[in-house]
Order: sequence, then C-alpha cells, then structure tokens
Amino acid sequence: MNLTPLHDRIIVKASQPEEITKGGIYIPDTAKEKPMQGEVIAVGKGKTADDGKLITMQVKVGDKILYGKYSGTEVTIDAEEFLIMRESDVFAIIG
Repeated sequence: MNLTPLHDRIIVKASQPEEITKGGIYIPDTAKEKPMQGEVIAVGKGKTADDGKLITMQVKVGDKILYGKYSGTEVTIDAEEFLIMRESDVFAIIG
C-alpha cells in the first residue's frame, strides 16, 4: 500500500467482526456490528500546535487500538478496506 496520512491522521485496518458467538451461534452478515478495534497501518507526522511546534503522535504502526463506532472515513485501496481517522478518534491502545 502506497498511502501516507497527513498531519494527525492515521490509517487503520479494522478487525473482522465475529462470525460465531462464544456460545456457538452463527451471526449473519445483516446482524454483525461494525468493529470498534483495528490495527494501525500508517501514521502521519503529527499535529502542528498554534505556536508552530510539532505535537508527535502517540500511536505507532502496528498498535492495536479501540475507536468510536462511527469514527473515520472508509476507503478501499487495492481491494482492501481501511479507515482514515484523526488520532483524537482513538480511545485506547490495546496491550
């Protein structure tokens, strides 16, 4: 993938929704919820503060993150789906 996010944006590969519950019940496509976690694929350089200083990013490539249900913009590149979102849309880093 040849895509570089700008400023304080990140590119995320969303985790796949569960096909089967822990109890063994199959979940059809129409009932699956949007995933709220994924892996960071690319990170921008950071946000520029009002005084001109660069605020570095706290997330890095490879981090597993939690984000809001409707965060980001969905894009398809080379037949793969990604989310582009601001770092401020990230709630937590997993692990």
